[in-house]
Amino acid sequence: MSDCYELLIIGGGPAGLTAAIYAARAGLRFALVELDGWGGGQISAALQVNNYPGLPGITGAELGERIRQQALDLGTEILCGQVSRITKENGIFSVETEEGETFQAKAVITALGASPAKLGVPGEEKAGVSYCAVCDGEFYAGKPVAVIGGGDAGVEDALYLSNICPQVTLLLRRDVFRAAQSRVKLLEERSNVTILRKTQAVELQGEGRVTGIRTVSQGTEGAFSCQGVFIAVGTLPTTECLAGFPGLLDENGYVLAGESGETAIPGLFAAGDAREKPLRQITTAVADGANAATSAAAYLQNLLTEE
Repeated sequence: MSDCYELLIIGGGPAGLTAAIYAARAGLRFALVELDGWGGGQISAALQVNNYPGLPGITGAELGERIRQQALDLGTEILCGQVSRITKENGIFSVETEEGETFQAKAVITALGASPAKLGVPGEEKAGVSYCAVCDGEFYAGKPVAVIGGGDAGVEDALYLSNICPQVTLLLRRDVFRAAQSRVKLLEERSNVTILRKTQAVELQGEGRVTGIRTVSQGTEGAFSCQGVFIAVGTLPTTECLAGFPGLLDENGYVLAGESGETAIPGLFAAGDAREKPLRQITTAVADGANAATSAAAYLQNLLTEE
């Protein structure tokens, strides 16, 4: 068991790293716990980021690395581990990892992020199914593929794949996209992209490996062939480690916390995509990190005053 930190930050995406930057500037004794000891978060997989002020067109990998390096330059200590449980006893938080380590702190910021949601249809476990086009797209260069999802992630995946695949079919459950219209327009201009509106995938076909998709569109069944399927139907908060705090999570598993990052548990703060909020973007993630760290610093200062 380690010595007790003032603050532990759980998660090394933009929210967690920004919290680390602010914690360092506040002079706190803190550490950041990250699964792979590297950090960067989901943004690292983005081919291009066009909605971060002042840095239009930057790759997600470069933006993530810049934030990480800034945190390291300020003295951030990164601990490697998969957090399995967080508890609080006698005013001290214990952060347990699957690797068998336990770290303690007077305050904790959870920047746990979210993981890709599953489609939930037969055949999703087959080879040829991916949840990250930038990560796996190169394996399907020159092959026909499908993208399922009409949000920003689905549109960006389809745009990326249209540069390396001869045919991209995008399945849109609704009639309209939820993505930025400027990117939708660009996608609609791609001659090798087919958009199937009001269409749902009901089965990923193939023996062991995906060879096609069976669909339903307004009551009519259909099917088409493809050699890869990229699923982009949203994310799920990775908040299982907080299950020991009753009432902390909403019905969907997101952490209930206001803009300050404060939760109903004194000393426990939330930031990033795992926090319940209407908009989940890198800009809101870094804002969350700044707010949570500032709130944590104030909480710790009050503890000193009370001692």
